[in-house]
Amino acid sequence: MKKAFTSLMSMLFVALPVFSGPAWAADHEKDEDRLKNSGTVLKEILDVPEDIPQDLLDKADCVVVFPSVLKAAFIVGGSYGRGAMSCRKGQDFRGSWGAPTMMALEGGSFGFQIGGEATDFVLLVMNERGASGILTSKVKLGADASVAAGPVGRTASAETDATLRADILSYSRARGAFAGIALEGSTIRPDDGANRQIYGQKIPARQIVRSGKVAIPPAAQNLISILESRTPSHKS
Repeated sequence: MKKAFTSLMSMLFVALPVFSGPAWAADHEKDEDRLKNSGTVLKEILDVPEDIPQDLLDKADCVVVFPSVLKAAFIVGGSYGRGAMSCRKGQDFRGSWGAPTMMALEGGSFGFQIGGEATDFVLLVMNERGASGILTSKVKLGADASVAAGPVGRTASAETDATLRADILSYSRARGAFAGIALEGSTIRPDDGANRQIYGQKIPARQIVRSGKVAIPPAAQNLISILESRTPSHKS
């Protein structure tokens, strides 16, 4: 019996790499697709006439994009999305845009809801407090970090109480409609598993974003080039 058990375990150890290899490749491809989709969504949103005000984009320390966040519910609602976050390099967030960290957005709502809908989200992180919190651990929006629905329109004034106080400004696009949206109660956190898939090793999100030593992966080139072209320098 003991010999049979030993033989079975040996077979499992031999077979494990065979099964784990394709699974790892599939997850890697999915995470690369999320990076590519993040760039596509950001470009589409910045190309609409009434988009994120340029003065707010220029003041943002970091930008987070969640393509196709899914919401589905019956009685109890919930949402889950995965995307990417890039920050300006340098201790004062005044440098060029750096390598992105993968992120996860989770949230819930209660009420009578039926059906599902995919929504794109773009978050502007407006100060170091907001960026540091997100890069360190799970952050509950509205509690651990203040969040407000961002104003829209290229000439919209950013000088409002909400935008001046908020750590994060949030926007959504669903069914072609683009608007600011409140995300209080949702949580945002680094997606460590996806970062391992993208960078091939375990690297903390803060190190990816703040060290300036992590190379931008090919799948993120479009996202970073869009940020560099639309808001190349930080403006206080």
